[in-house]
Amino acid sequence: MTATRQTRAVDADPQTRTGDRSRAPDEHQAIDPAQRLADSFKGAMAAVRRMRGRETRRHDELGDAQYGLLFSLCERHQMSSGELSAAADLSPASVTEMLDGLAAAGLVERSRSQRDRRVVLTSLTERGRGLVEERRARFEPRYRAALAGFSDEELLTTAAVLERLRELFDEPEEATQRS
Repeated sequence: MTATRQTRAVDADPQTRTGDRSRAPDEHQAIDPAQRLADSFKGAMAAVRRMRGRETRRHDELGDAQYGLLFSLCERHQMSSGELSAAADLSPASVTEMLDGLAAAGLVERSRSQRDRRVVLTSLTERGRGLVEERRARFEPRYRAALAGFSDEELLTTAAVLERLRELFDEPEEATQRS
């Protein structure tokens, strides 16, 4: 990590930005990259939880989980409830309840699969697609700005690290104990 990257990593630390420098490395202290990654990952996960906690609970507004379903449907034309459940990391019961509300709001439509009549497929309506595009247009510039200054190589390395962590967390604990 270059001096510029070390500075950026410290500057990106929420604790140093808010004035709490108790955990900020001093210039003579070596940074343990694995610990720094763990701290940043925990901070990012906490920020996601806070974002979800800020969701409005008003009847007429969607929450992050509902948008997650809509974004999943935008990426794939049609999905079963089971596929949506896995994609959004939600229980099947939660997905079914959310889809009921999204269908009532005219954002999704459901139909029986032509191949297997037992399967109900969900797809976005034009209104639902418009809502996804509107939200993407609001968030995309902020997302791109947050990543500005990182090279493609750095972003791809970060993606590989996050994928490895996902695999680690998805791995059953019993498998790690046998190794």
